[in-house]
Amino acid sequence: MNKETVKKIVLPLLVLLFVIQFWSGLAHVVADFPTPSDTYVAAFGGVNADGDEITGVLADPFYVNNQDDKGIFWQIIASLKRVFAGFVLAILVGVPIGLFVGMSKSAQYALNPFIQIFKPVSPLAWLPLLLFIFQDINMTAISTIFITSIWPIIINTALGVKSVSEDYMNVAKVLRFSPLEKIVQIILPVSVPYIFTGMRLSLGIAWLVIVAAEMLTGGIGIGFWIWDEYNNLNYHNIIIGIIVVGLIGYFLDLIMGRLADYFDYTKKGRA
Repeated sequence: MNKETVKKIVLPLLVLLFVIQFWSGLAHVVADFPTPSDTYVAAFGGVNADGDEITGVLADPFYVNNQDDKGIFWQIIASLKRVFAGFVLAILVGVPIGLFVGMSKSAQYALNPFIQIFKPVSPLAWLPLLLFIFQDINMTAISTIFITSIWPIIINTALGVKSVSEDYMNVAKVLRFSPLEKIVQIILPVSVPYIFTGMRLSLGIAWLVIVAAEMLTGGIGIGFWIWDEYNNLNYHNIIIGIIVVGLIGYFLDLIMGRLADYFDYTKKGRA
């Protein structure tokens, strides 16, 4: 095991120890704030500080009592379904628009002001309007994710198109490529790494947005589950929910990063 690998293992563990110590200190200062040990029991089961036997949120994540009372696994699945529905829609719409903006100066001049205006708008600003339009929790959450996660895909796709060398475009003219041939054989291969970068950012935003959206719309989902635990004064479960959301976000980003590397021809060329 080399020195670099040891650092990658030891340094995060040191930070974790610091976080646990800080957490323990905070629990002693703030009344009723859950301690790390009590949170562990709330997650995996056991006997808490009051001597009560606790089942644990993660010990039985698959239970289903009724439509509105399900284990955390089903809450996560419901949120992921909404996230990927909005994310896929953002890809299907965002990539063609990004190609259009990148290939056409007129399209860039026409659409860029609106992209820059709507890109920084908070998802919570869209939520009431979309809820009024759709009158449906799922459609509201999906459309909110779509609207707020489409911008990185459009911007990065357009950036990828602009990165295509003029020499390649000149070759396409000499060979008399049709617009479709130009896109498929020249523009897309060069733009794919940029597109996947946009998709990676977009997926991160989608997972971020879903928690806030579900807190306001209600229904089943990890966001609403966290909010419901707050209303029930189960602060241990809020911390568990935060950690679960963070871990899932980390793995989603890791998967998209691996996919981006796989389709990045520049890295393959260097390898």
